[in-house]
Amino acid sequence: MPRFSANLSFLYQEHALPDRIDAAAADGFTGVEYMSPYESDIADLTRRLRAHRIEQVLINLPMGDFAAGERGFASDPSRVDEFKRGVAAAATAARDLGCSRVNCLVGKAIPGVDPAAAHATLVDNVRYAATTLAEHGVQLVVEPLNRIETPGFLIGTSAEGLALIDEAAVPNVALQYDIYHAQRVEGNIIATLRAQIARIGHVQIADSPGRNEPGTGELAYERILPVLDELGYGGWVGLEYKPSRATSDTFTWMHALRAHEVVS
Repeated sequence: MPRFSANLSFLYQEHALPDRIDAAAADGFTGVEYMSPYESDIADLTRRLRAHRIEQVLINLPMGDFAAGERGFASDPSRVDEFKRGVAAAATAARDLGCSRVNCLVGKAIPGVDPAAAHATLVDNVRYAATTLAEHGVQLVVEPLNRIETPGFLIGTSAEGLALIDEAAVPNVALQYDIYHAQRVEGNIIATLRAQIARIGHVQIADSPGRNEPGTGELAYERILPVLDELGYGGWVGLEYKPSRATSDTFTWMHALRAHEVVS
């Protein structure tokens, strides 16, 4: 069974971010991830991680004004310096938190900006981030977001994410494969895992539709997750879902999978 990482940007919302680490530890998690540590006291986050012997699995690059709808700005020619400062901030945060993986949300199409110029900026920025983070022992991942819920997002499918990685042509960048987003627009989850597992740096899950915990939608995670083991995936699986009830009451599916593994 894969190792599960509690995504604290979604889970334990009744607590402030630092206290979510404690809540995840109480539920037995040994890995956590969240989008943005930058607004928090990173020293406090680090102390809690170490106290519970929890690994910081993933953070994101700074994403701009998330509340206003920004989902990154890696393609904006006017914000290249800001992007590079964000890479530096992520490298520092990753060092302090002991995190070995940083996700880049690439952003949406920008009105009034030539698409060719935006694409060239995006490729250059991904290349810069991957190269810079490699110097710190940190892997860059890029994540497609479905355009049903994030209209205009620049990489909306696995194929588009992989094409961007190919164009960047540097070794330290991989795909962040969010199964929820993939199911919304392309399906074929198991086939994609089999074809692309060597290029996947991180996996996230939620059920679809609804983005709630596994078992609430159409995805057969009891079939999907064993494929990761079969393929030798050694990374984490992030639980990036919206709990339909109290977070600690949404792990029935996980306990059932682990029990089945023990019996088998």
